[in-house]
Amino acid sequence: MPRPRRTQISIEDTPWYHCCSRVTRRAMLLGDDKFTGKNYDHRRDWVESQLLKLAGVFAIDVAAYAVMSNHLHVVLYIDIETVNRWSDRTVVEQWHKLFSGTEITQKFAKGEVIEEYQVAKLKHLVAIYRSRLCDISWFMRCLNEPIARKANIEDNCTGHFWEGRFKSQALLDEAAVLACMAYVELNPIRAKMVDTLENSDHTSIQLRVSAALKGEQPTKLLPFIGDELLNQPKGINFALKDYLELVDETGRVIRDDKRGSIAGNCTKILTRLNISSDNWIKLTSEFGELFHGPVGETQSLTRYCEHLQKRRRHFSKSCLHFQAD
Repeated sequence: MPRPRRTQISIEDTPWYHCCSRVTRRAMLLGDDKFTGKNYDHRRDWVESQLLKLAGVFAIDVAAYAVMSNHLHVVLYIDIETVNRWSDRTVVEQWHKLFSGTEITQKFAKGEVIEEYQVAKLKHLVAIYRSRLCDISWFMRCLNEPIARKANIEDNCTGHFWEGRFKSQALLDEAAVLACMAYVELNPIRAKMVDTLENSDHTSIQLRVSAALKGEQPTKLLPFIGDELLNQPKGINFALKDYLELVDETGRVIRDDKRGSIAGNCTKILTRLNISSDNWIKLTSEFGELFHGPVGETQSLTRYCEHLQKRRRHFSKSCLHFQAD
């Protein structure tokens, strides 16, 4: 039986999570459906647009994503500090970008006087909204449900569009985060849908490459703050240029089946993470098969499992793939 989501999320251990949703019956309901002959690529636009919209509403940042023909991958960062800094009014305004709220919250958002007997109710609602705006389950619900409704209307049918539950996976250290991001962003290349990062439609890496050509970073993605954006309050602690070069080179190796042949000038990040080229290729090619639970080094896994009262034996091999040869 699937575990409750609360037993898989531990902000105390990590704000980073990899989530995956699949459409029902693993059908190609987001791309070319060979059984019906229909093309549903426009639905991948729906998913990408909704995902980036939610990044501007929730206190949850999108680090990486790939919208494939029958499933979605996303790497998320839960920003507890930001949601706790938001004023009550900001919380309500953010929530109202997605939901109408109540009569009390509508009055509050408009700056109208709240009667004394309603203040406690308002405070309670604000607390609920604040909690939901940093909740991965609510994020994924707000991503998947609108897509399902639109697709069912288009198909003139009812029933489930997505499988019942999305999968979530804790990423407990830098190596786990970077390996998972690269795995997610290289999905189209591994699937032989495209040959290059810039042609990988409906992925975060395409946005990053496009922005990098202009000397920028995408505003709707969590930024890299390595060498060039040290004044940023949060972000991914590597240089964007190093990451793009590494992922591009990794994609070429995977596409051409040249195991372990990453060029020396692209290994700066691997050296810092103490991961060999061979292990990096294995991680970014087989991450989904290698790890079915939290990912990280032994110490991080132990802490995570203790906090959530899990048995660590199911994940005891997860750390081995991060050791250099």
